[in-house]
Amino acid sequence: MPPDGEATYAHSTCTLCPGGCGITVRLIDGRAVKIEGREGHPVNQGGICPLGLSGLQLLYGPTRVQTPLKRVGDRGAGHWQRISWETAIGEVAEILSGLRGSGQAHTVAAISSRDRGTVAGLLERFLTAYGSPNFMRMPSMEDAQELGLYITQGVLGSVGYDFENADYVLSFGSGLIDGWGAPVRMFQANSGWRETGARVVQIENRLSNTAAKADQWVSIRPGTEADLALGIAHVMVAEELYATSFVNRHTADFDDLRSALEGYSPEAVTATTGVPTETIVALANAFSEAESPVAVYGRGKGQVPGSLKEVLAVMALNALAGSINQPGGMWAIPEGDGIAWPDIETDEIAAEGLQKARIDGAGSKQFPNSRYLLNRLPEILAEGSSYALKALFIDDANPLYSLADAAAVRNAFEQIPTIVSFASHMDETAALADYILPSHVYLERYEDVAVTAGLKTRTIGLAQPVIGPLFDTQHVGDTILQLAQALDEPIAAAFPWDDYQACLEEAMGDKWDSLEAAGVWSDEAFAADPEADFETASGDFEFVGDAGSEVL
Repeated sequence: MPPDGEATYAHSTCTLCPGGCGITVRLIDGRAVKIEGREGHPVNQGGICPLGLSGLQLLYGPTRVQTPLKRVGDRGAGHWQRISWETAIGEVAEILSGLRGSGQAHTVAAISSRDRGTVAGLLERFLTAYGSPNFMRMPSMEDAQELGLYITQGVLGSVGYDFENADYVLSFGSGLIDGWGAPVRMFQANSGWRETGARVVQIENRLSNTAAKADQWVSIRPGTEADLALGIAHVMVAEELYATSFVNRHTADFDDLRSALEGYSPEAVTATTGVPTETIVALANAFSEAESPVAVYGRGKGQVPGSLKEVLAVMALNALAGSINQPGGMWAIPEGDGIAWPDIETDEIAAEGLQKARIDGAGSKQFPNSRYLLNRLPEILAEGSSYALKALFIDDANPLYSLADAAAVRNAFEQIPTIVSFASHMDETAALADYILPSHVYLERYEDVAVTAGLKTRTIGLAQPVIGPLFDTQHVGDTILQLAQALDEPIAAAFPWDDYQACLEEAMGDKWDSLEAAGVWSDEAFAADPEADFETASGDFEFVGDAGSEVL
């Protein structure tokens, strides 16, 4: 037990899931002793989930990496040498200089859990200035979601849901009260549904907490959710249950959708999914009869990869119900203006490296609309079908644990001569690294937190240090700046900031005052416009589009 002392409170933002809840940390004589939800925060309104409550275990946990480490002995054997930050930065910079000097800038890659915010932006900017196209985000439902949103609406951004005003929620395996999206918001939305009488239908192959609490649980064979969504859409189209006003005025390829649905009759879908035909018909009728229905995808917590077919099928349901950009429906949330940083001046080495194909194949002729395909990397490295990676940076990600087939991932990573981890804790991937340059945990650092977990407006939280660093760690943003400044021009010139905090303040621009004062910024002026043209080539919602025609 910590000794008694003066109690103080500090505000910050939780980064343990995509929810971005506001938190208040209670300190006794400067020691953090409890985490609570922050009252009045637009994401969680004072609530907090069990994961958020447990954040102090990360702060004080025994697996924290307390100082820069260099591997000695066999990779993965757990033998480390403590080194200074100066030595660590110098040795990694020397490796990078050697690769760049030999025309191998493109063989350096980075993996991050996210691609929004200043930390991910700095890491991607570093690779660009250095001469590599290989910034990769960990796979999640965002991959298919972003592609589906672009195909159907032409929007680069994320999907939001107006759950608070929905009266019928059709969930395709989404653990709405099992950690999906912003968990506290979903707990509160679920309570609201009970009060308003909104109906929740959970389609899932197991009796999860969400299924147990739903008004109806529809058991389904694993992996057939997209077929069921298309079966429901088939009934809505065949029986003319769809929202004719939206379909007639705002869609471009309804006949293409009708053709794509021909093979998804209720009888055919029953054979595939195991869901009775009468249930499929009843779901179609109930969904179409609701005033503000919404269909949701993203299985479990919504953080695992999903199929484009399922995303397009669920988006089609929302469009058929007229729930696109409507109260209680599914909204398109544009990415925003981006980070206001100066342009990068690349030299010949960087220009040549950036012309190389991405190691994961994203953006190629085979995958023209994909931004990241990290799941393909182990196979590509094992086959030797592309160039070899010579150095890999990993930030806030544990691919050896999170990617499928951990053995294949490990074998692939073992072929990479230099792996640099910014991990705060000794996880599976950090244990395989050659250098660990440990970052502060989220309670010790500043960081902008872009919240994309189903919110219906653009929201940025500010993580702030509620306690000074306990160990010899340093902000990953500062580490990237120091690595850049240890390299030759023009790389160093692309990073003119003295430290990460100065970089953060400049990047946030006119949002900084709100972030500093309130700990959060929300685009209060944003609201979905149901009458606005879509950003597709046709100006309408496109059920299938060119990229989706082969999927459905």
